[in-house]
Amino acid sequence: MKSLYSRVFLIILAVILASSMLGFLASNIYYHIKLKPFNDEKLVSIAEHMKNFIESDPADMERYLGNAAALGYEIYVTDGQEESRFYGRVFREQNLDKQDIRSVLGGSIYHGVAQFPNKPFITGFFDNRLSNTVGVPVQASGKTYALFMRPDVLLQFGELRTFFALVGLLTIIISILFFLASTRYIVNPITRLTEATKRLAQGNYNLRLTTGRRDEIGQLAEHFMTMSRELERVDLARQQFVSNVSHEIGSPLTSIQGFAKVLAQGDLSKEERQQYASIVEAESRHLSMLSKQLLLLSTLEQGEEALNKKHFSLRGHIRQSAEMLQWQLDEKDLLLKLSVPESISVYGDEVLLMQVWTNLLSNAVNHIPSGRSIEVRAEELQSHIRVVISDTGEGIASEHLPFLFDRFYRVDLARERTSGRTGLGLAIVKRIVQLHEGNIEVNSTQGAGTSFTVTVPKL
Repeated sequence: MKSLYSRVFLIILAVILASSMLGFLASNIYYHIKLKPFNDEKLVSIAEHMKNFIESDPADMERYLGNAAALGYEIYVTDGQEESRFYGRVFREQNLDKQDIRSVLGGSIYHGVAQFPNKPFITGFFDNRLSNTVGVPVQASGKTYALFMRPDVLLQFGELRTFFALVGLLTIIISILFFLASTRYIVNPITRLTEATKRLAQGNYNLRLTTGRRDEIGQLAEHFMTMSRELERVDLARQQFVSNVSHEIGSPLTSIQGFAKVLAQGDLSKEERQQYASIVEAESRHLSMLSKQLLLLSTLEQGEEALNKKHFSLRGHIRQSAEMLQWQLDEKDLLLKLSVPESISVYGDEVLLMQVWTNLLSNAVNHIPSGRSIEVRAEELQSHIRVVISDTGEGIASEHLPFLFDRFYRVDLARERTSGRTGLGLAIVKRIVQLHEGNIEVNSTQGAGTSFTVTVPKL
């Protein structure tokens, strides 16, 4: 398996090679289009100066061309017959066409530099073949000569070319070293994240990734730690859930077993037998309700697949829920106010949302003193529908509010246990609202009452 270091190293080399090739290609294209004609014109001007000097002093032609070659030029002089002389460094290829020589002897100027073939990865500036020259006719000692010349790049720029080659090579080497050193700045946090992932997979959620970075890797580390804390919370919740389920099932079973043994005895009075039988029946109902609600929670965890959505009237829906609790309202002399416009229509699962309103109303009925009131208000907003169920009860202490929607959480443990309620109602309500892409909030003030606000999208 390749390490991240080796991958970065190979990527750096590939980038440098690709950049160098593209840079050379672009520069060479620019040379062929712009610089080559200019260079040809400049060399023709130099050749014309040589021609003028030779023609002004033909006797000094040999010495002059030798000095010119020593100053950095490659020169070829021929009369087109037997007399041909080279000055300076030898041409790599003597591939000058005889027709070009005759053309220069006839008075034309040869533009071999400008006419050098355009090739993407071959630049003509350094190619010292004889065809890559400029040529002019020269009159000396009563004869016509063809003078061909080009700069001797090695003599003029040899040290400079070595210098730039060394600069380029050292730049590449130092760049690679710096890149590899700086890569540790990227790789080390990722390595630590990898190790943290292994520990997380082993169930060790107490992770601390110390990083003061503000870039994407720093954000990744922060999100990783957030994920670790959330997984720890979920794992603790799972353990607590299993413990709570075991307790909720164990307590009724213990009661049923104990009273069943007592009922098996034959020396009980009729009243005692009826009392014990009613306790067994109540605990059985509690177990039945608990199993149904656990099954419902499991179904809701499947997501939107569990929903059967359709449009229905919100007012009629909530009124139906209130009618199921009418006997409890009458028994405690509670006033129920409904402020739900007829025009509001909801798109959702009618059965599950009925459970939301029934659960919230039932909680209010069971927890507020007699003679108080409950109000249900609904309003249609631009993109949402808001339903507020509030009561004028004693309220809930602020320390309990963050945990109201947790499974098996009870504000009054003794009262809730004797009432036969499972502690799953609000957890189910929250999950149903979430499946409808909505939100539920609770606000409560001790002595003033409690309000639950359900918000669902308007579709």
